[in-house]
Order: sequence, then structure tokens, then C-alpha cells
Amino acid sequence: MLAFGAVPVAKLILEYDGTAYVGWQLQRNGPSIQGEVERALSRLHKTALRVTAAGRTDAGVHALGQVVSVPVERPLPPVAYVKGMNAVLPADIAVREASVVPDGFDARRDASGKRYRYRIENLATRAPLSRRFAWQVFRPLDVEAMRAAARPLVGRHDFAAFQASDCEARHAVRDLRRLEVDGRQGGGIEVVAEATAFVKHMVRNIVGTLVEVGLGARPPDSLAALLAGRDRTLAGPTAPPQGLCLERVFYER
Repeated sequence: MLAFGAVPVAKLILEYDGTAYVGWQLQRNGPSIQGEVERALSRLHKTALRVTAAGRTDAGVHALGQVVSVPVERPLPPVAYVKGMNAVLPADIAVREASVVPDGFDARRDASGKRYRYRIENLATRAPLSRRFAWQVFRPLDVEAMRAAARPLVGRHDFAAFQASDCEARHAVRDLRRLEVDGRQGGGIEVVAEATAFVKHMVRNIVGTLVEVGLGARPPDSLAALLAGRDRTLAGPTAPPQGLCLERVFYER
């Protein structure tokens, strides 16, 4: 039941292609996913609304299961959010599911974990049709070496070695529950990372380092020491954004 004085919350699950956007968050230098979502919501409710997202994806990063919450005094039926917003949103953003939760739900604060998937295409030459959704690497990658290098990163660690220099988090201690490398040399390779939370660019910096291992530029058994050293300058490059997708957000309740 809705407690007296409580404001119901619309919960939306979004899918989007982040190619044309400066990222999730509102910015002055270009269109954002947040801006488009708030514009569509405001048209439905005929009043300005501000939303909260589970994660602030970067420019060029995609989402299959981004979760958004917005308090609304008079919520619409869930089907109205799906059909109504999809009628006015750009073609590269969609509301996949909607519900109304009467308990002060907050998409960011209440999240208990997130899962990201990073796609790599290990090719002999470029493939134009998939360039917006994968990192195309043209030299052979040793997938077994990448898989071995990933194992020491699983668990609760200080991930400062994989943290962006401009990250605003107070610390880089995170619980990485899952880090898997699947696929084969000369084909599609996917890195799946699941954690309670991530620091800025953490997945992309891990992937960039694993690709160095796959190329033979870094030994597989070096990542434990790299992690312990907490020095970002010693890790690999930040993988490009187009291979990354926010796949799912977890909520304990």
C-alpha cells in the first residue's frame, strides 16, 4: 500500500544506442539520453520532470537494461509510459518496460549491482556494419591468456589501477562478482563484468588491459601485481566506448 503522503514512482527500463549522444547525463555540449527521456516524460505529464538513472553511461556507450526512476504525483498506467514515450522518443532510445512502485524507489541508490557486457570483434579487416557496437581488433587475440589474466580481478579489491583520473568516487574499493571472457580468436569475444558498483571507466580500462594480454604485450600473470599497485598509468588503455553495454541492473528487493 502507498503510505500517506508518499509519492509514487514510475520505474522505466530503457534500451538505447548511445552513438549519437554525449552520454546519459545532461550536458551543454550535445544531446544526452537523459535529456531525451525527460523531454518525452514531460510531454506525457505536461510538466517538467527530472529522472534518476541507475548508471551514468558515457558517450557512445549503449544500454539494454538501464533503469530510471521518477517520482510522479499522478502516475499514468504503465502501458502509457511504454507506448506514449516510444511514440515521441528518438528511434535510438526505447522504453522496454514500465511499472509504478509506491515505495520511494530510487534507481541509483537502491541498485545492488550491475552487469556490463563488452564486445570485441577479432577480425582480419574492418566490418562496417558492426563498428558502432564492438571494438574491432585486427591482430589475433589469445583468448585463453585473457581469460587467465581476468581471474585475479574477481573479488573485493581496490580498483584504482583501473579508475579514470577524473573519477569523483571517494575510493575505488569494489566487489567484482563476475569477470568472464568468452569467444574465440578470429571471431567474437565478449567480456562480462558484474559488480556491486563500478568506478568510472573501470570496465573499459580492464578490457583495454586484457586486450594487451591477448596481443602478447603483457603477461597473463601480471594483473594481480597491477591491481595491488593501484597505479592507473601502468594499466592498459581505455577501450573505446562503442563495445560497452549496460546489460542489467540488479535490485535485491
